[in-house]
Amino acid sequence: MKTRDALRAVLVSGLVAIGGTAEAETLQDALTAAWLNNPGLEQERSAAEIAEERITQAKARRKPTVDLFSGYVYQSIDSNRPFAFNTGDFPVASAQLEARLPVYSGGRLSAGIRQAKAGALAADAQLDSAGQTLLLDTVTAYVDILRARQVIDIRQSSIDLLSGQLTQSQDRFDVGDITRTDVALSEARLEGGRAQLAAAEAQLEGSLAFYGFLTGLEAGTLAPVPPAPPLPESFEAALAVALNANPDLRAAKHAERAASEGVDVARGALRPEVSIIGQAGVEEYHTEGFTDTAVVAGAQARIPLYAGGGNTSALREARLSRNQAFLQISQLQRAIRTNVAQAWYAHLAADRAVAASERQVEAAEIAYEGAQEELSVGVRTTLNVLDQEQQLLEARLSLATAKRDRYVAAHQLLAAMGQLTPSTLGLSLR
Repeated sequence: MKTRDALRAVLVSGLVAIGGTAEAETLQDALTAAWLNNPGLEQERSAAEIAEERITQAKARRKPTVDLFSGYVYQSIDSNRPFAFNTGDFPVASAQLEARLPVYSGGRLSAGIRQAKAGALAADAQLDSAGQTLLLDTVTAYVDILRARQVIDIRQSSIDLLSGQLTQSQDRFDVGDITRTDVALSEARLEGGRAQLAAAEAQLEGSLAFYGFLTGLEAGTLAPVPPAPPLPESFEAALAVALNANPDLRAAKHAERAASEGVDVARGALRPEVSIIGQAGVEEYHTEGFTDTAVVAGAQARIPLYAGGGNTSALREARLSRNQAFLQISQLQRAIRTNVAQAWYAHLAADRAVAASERQVEAAEIAYEGAQEELSVGVRTTLNVLDQEQQLLEARLSLATAKRDRYVAAHQLLAAMGQLTPSTLGLSLR
């Protein structure tokens, strides 16, 4: 019974009971650090802010503009007319104030505002998508570290057992109870275990590096993961939420709307433009002492007649972009259905695998203890004991992997549904 208790203590040391002290980092700590400090997410936040500024720029095109023009030139005028005035060389200073208000633009300016607003909504949705991807990656990296450390513990425990088995085999060989083959088998299993331990340690280093990349933290003692957030009761319910709330799909729909408004923007370039203008100017001839002033007010129209086909090409491009955006929505809807199905059934399979692996571990522990006792009385061979130890090792590794897969699949499903948010994960971001 002592052996079984020791094995169970190692088994629960990973995803189930790592850490537990006040100094241990929690999953919430890691998620908060990633959310607040990750440069990639900061880039997406900047992109969303840029899109908001484009709304202001689009609205500004409908407002009056006021420009001041000024100049100071040296002017030389000569003439062969019989009577000519203001000839000779003299400096001229001028200033002109112009105000312009667009009155009609063929719908181009209004469509531009709607396009900018749709683009801002798309950028916000893309920010949500990037945030949820970051949270999912952080959860995965966190449990990968826990699983890798547990695997190392299991591998090290196996090496300790195999080392003891090799010592026993050599002792028994020395007294003639077993053959050299039994000793060689023990040696081979021990060296194989050491190689697998090295691979597990390398995998841990990779997980630690990825964790640091996401969070900017160096993983120390990690606390056990909290329970996964609640999941929908059925695949159909999960799919319905995903098709409504998935941020990638929301971004695509807003992008399609922006592309539709882009068609109106391009079409407006083919239509007349009307603006109200007002101008006031003054010119001073310094050497002569004359001053000319002028005030102009009225309406100005611009009718595009020929632009080398550029405007019509821009309209065709806008229509193609709209069609492309619509097809992107259809593609994403298919991808979301696939992602939800994969995550749903992966979680279901992992949940069943956890239950089966727990029963397998319990049975393998009993079989291993029995094989050791039977070896001591000569009923079992060294090979039998090694086989039982290998089965126990595989069962414990399968359980660790199944628990990791179940936890990750649950969060993958939430991400596919668009529900992997800071509030869902209980983060305090004040």
